[in-house]
Amino acid sequence: MHKHQLRLALATATAAALTGGLLGLSAAGTASAADSATVPHADFNGDGRGDVAFSADGAYVDGKKEAGQLVVLYGTATGVSSAKRHTISQNTTGAPGTAEAGDRFGYDTAYADFNGDGYDDIAVGAQGEDAGSDVDGGGLAIFWGSASGITGKGVTVADPAPTAHDRWGKNLAAGDFDGDGKADLAVGSNNTTVYVLKGGFSSSGTPGGRYTVKPPIVGTELNGPLNLTAGDVNGDKRTDLVIDGYENQTEYGWNRNYYVPGSSTGLSTANIRTIKPGVITAIGDIDNDGYGDIVSGAAWNATASDGTSVPDSAKGGKVWVTYGTASGPGTATGITQDTGNVPGGSETNDMFGYELDLGDINGDHYLDLAIGVAGEDFGSAVNTGAVTILYGGPNGLNTTSGAQSLAQSTAGVPGNDENNDMFGIDVKLDDVSGDGKADLIAGSAENDGNGGVTYLPSNGSKITTTGSRTIAPSTSGVSTTGSPYFGANFAD
Repeated sequence: MHKHQLRLALATATAAALTGGLLGLSAAGTASAADSATVPHADFNGDGRGDVAFSADGAYVDGKKEAGQLVVLYGTATGVSSAKRHTISQNTTGAPGTAEAGDRFGYDTAYADFNGDGYDDIAVGAQGEDAGSDVDGGGLAIFWGSASGITGKGVTVADPAPTAHDRWGKNLAAGDFDGDGKADLAVGSNNTTVYVLKGGFSSSGTPGGRYTVKPPIVGTELNGPLNLTAGDVNGDKRTDLVIDGYENQTEYGWNRNYYVPGSSTGLSTANIRTIKPGVITAIGDIDNDGYGDIVSGAAWNATASDGTSVPDSAKGGKVWVTYGTASGPGTATGITQDTGNVPGGSETNDMFGYELDLGDINGDHYLDLAIGVAGEDFGSAVNTGAVTILYGGPNGLNTTSGAQSLAQSTAGVPGNDENNDMFGIDVKLDDVSGDGKADLIAGSAENDGNGGVTYLPSNGSKITTTGSRTIAPSTSGVSTTGSPYFGANFAD
């Protein structure tokens, strides 16, 4: 899931801004690298443990405002910390380009083994990059994985149509869309056209081919797709793509998700389908039936039956779960904080569903769901944030028992509930300790946008606070000048 401009606006918006205003902001979605009914973790150094990459795209680099950085935390037997990491900017040795003000390097990211060497690589967008005289033309690079991880060695991936759009690399999603065993990369800009770069990337960044898909969304100066999410929904071993965007150019620009199935020739809009909305999306097999389920978070709404909203209906947020079938998306179920025994209770601007991720926390082979509730208030503190965990089973997500709610006021969770912390601004479920169980990594907007990352491990049955820790920008090579938004967008 990149959205921190969207997030900050949501934190302070009126109900009107949470519908029409929400969808008009400059924001890109979190990309997903899910390429099957399960959710694979990133392993940049090939040690078998999950690694976590995230942006600090608002960071100053050598005095350049909002030049941006990428942080990679490597999994260890005790989880992730700043002790084993790489922090990369465009000024890092081996990195293509040069750090410049407003580049926003790391704005969106997606991982996969793009060159087939057995190490995951990471594609990094810099949607504010000036391409020669083309202001905000955008930039895209791939940084190669190795036995040492992501060290900064990378290549530029050329924009195939620089005069047709700006903000190349604003949206990214990786998967094997044609089922040939090679990782492809879907790339968005401020135009409605999505470019698919075929797998088999060369050492110079040249893809194995390319084609385009064009969903029925609106492209405007700062928009185009809001989000790209990849995963195998119909179980055919080819990755499908969910493209989120505006369905029209009306005053409120209703949000829509479009399902584009993969095929032997790649993605095709011939069989495109409209599915439930939600800017933040994840795909994985919750009920272990062999089909990927689509989870989307409409954080601005919890009232309208079809997931759309009008300015006075913004309440607390809604998560849609659309279960996969052999023919693609099937039955959809809506979940709010008023559903069953889901923790909380829908209140205006809670932003339930602000971020989402899937992973198997307890090792039962059913995927569990982490939900960011970034606008949750506690006591007199506003927008402090929380994370809700719902556990998967043969009937899908369990909303009647077993749910967890974690906030910085929860005993053992580092930190305190403070105004605008927005704990849960991004969430990641990944097995970073190598025990086969997914741990929780949660981002926040701590300290006026400095940001922070909290690690909460699985104890084999649920997320626990034992062994938890905070990773801060100040210990990770990121300047806290300005608002770096350290941890505001995890790679998926």
